Amino acid sequence: MFNWLLDEKTRRWRDEVRDFVKSIPRQMILDMDADKIRFPKEFLQEAGRRNLLGCRYPRQWGGREMDWVSTCVAMEEVGTLGYIFACTFGVGAELVCDAIVLHGTDAQKERYVAPLLKGEIFAAECLTEPRGGSDFFGTTTTAVDKGDHFLLNGQKRFIVGGEGADYFLVYARTDPKAKPHEGITCFIVDRGPGVETAYLYGLMGCRGGGTSRLVFKDVRVPKENVLGRLHGGFDVFKTMMIPERLGTAAMTIGAARPALEVATGYSTRRKAFGKPIQEFQGVSFQVAEAAMLLDASRAMVHATATAVDRKAPAATVRRMISETKKFVTESCQKVVHYAMQVMGGIGYTTVFPVERIYRDLRLASIWTGTNEIMAGIIAHEWYKEYWTMKAARLTRDVEQDAAGADDVEEKVYE
Repeated sequence: MFNWLLDEKTRRWRDEVRDFVKSIPRQMILDMDADKIRFPKEFLQEAGRRNLLGCRYPRQWGGREMDWVSTCVAMEEVGTLGYIFACTFGVGAELVCDAIVLHGTDAQKERYVAPLLKGEIFAAECLTEPRGGSDFFGTTTTAVDKGDHFLLNGQKRFIVGGEGADYFLVYARTDPKAKPHEGITCFIVDRGPGVETAYLYGLMGCRGGGTSRLVFKDVRVPKENVLGRLHGGFDVFKTMMIPERLGTAAMTIGAARPALEVATGYSTRRKAFGKPIQEFQGVSFQVAEAAMLLDASRAMVHATATAVDRKAPAATVRRMISETKKFVTESCQKVVHYAMQVMGGIGYTTVFPVERIYRDLRLASIWTGTNEIMAGIIAHEWYKEYWTMKAARLTRDVEQDAAGADDVEEKVYE
């Protein structure tokens, strides 16, 4: 952690979260990975009792009125318990609550945000469908206006918290004739008649979070549970991409950090050819590479969080968020790879937690938008930014700083 980048208030906040992390029993971590715990309600209840959920939100609803830097600090620390702990911590308190705080009515905040931040109820976000993951606007879930309510039908899959949540943030098509991004509405859907947890996934890693397929069959959703405006689901979706992807990056750092710490300690004790293996460059250089990638990842997260806090232009934030999610998740997967390589065969066993971390972090570059989607956004926004700079002549025309710059006949583009 970069202590010198944090003010005193944020350092105290980080220490609070660290105390909470240290209080979590080892057995809970093992039971989560073994799927003996299907959803960590006790973990979230304790976080709520300590007022650690949703630190960015107004005190009126149970938050602490902090910023994105503080949120990322918390997500990193919680991530050290295991990726799924950070996933469940973030999905309700940072994703669902973010949407309701930004787009909801006071009545919705009172009913759904305040008790969640106290750890009294739990929430999940429903985006992915069986026939579409990255194709969000291709949703086939529908909500038909029935006068005083909507009738919701459809399915969502890979829903973290689908097993344990009390309510869900669900996107559904409400205007089949409109353009894809103009005919979707976001709803707050209570668990009740017609809401079925149909399938609990067996996962490679990130177990114990109740990741499920949900079926909505003729679910009555009252009109007051529309989040934002009718057909305005895209407005909610756009703002959700900040907590989804920046939060993912921050928690991934936390989840990768223990792997480097374990491998570093191991390399100081394990001996080969009569000396600790840290003295071999083949080992110490991998540790050095991993440490560098973690530091670079953390610097990127803090820079992006600061951009969001200081209200940088939306296009810049969109590019930085996508860059951060892609770079950090891929870098942290490399960190865990190096850690396992340093430890050799023993790192591949359950004697150390590195194999679990390795399994868990494979999710990082897939969920909340695949890294291929991130690359597409980065390219799109960068080209727009390039042409804006060129048109405004904001920077030096460096293309002319070449000896042959005037050889126009050699500049062939078609």
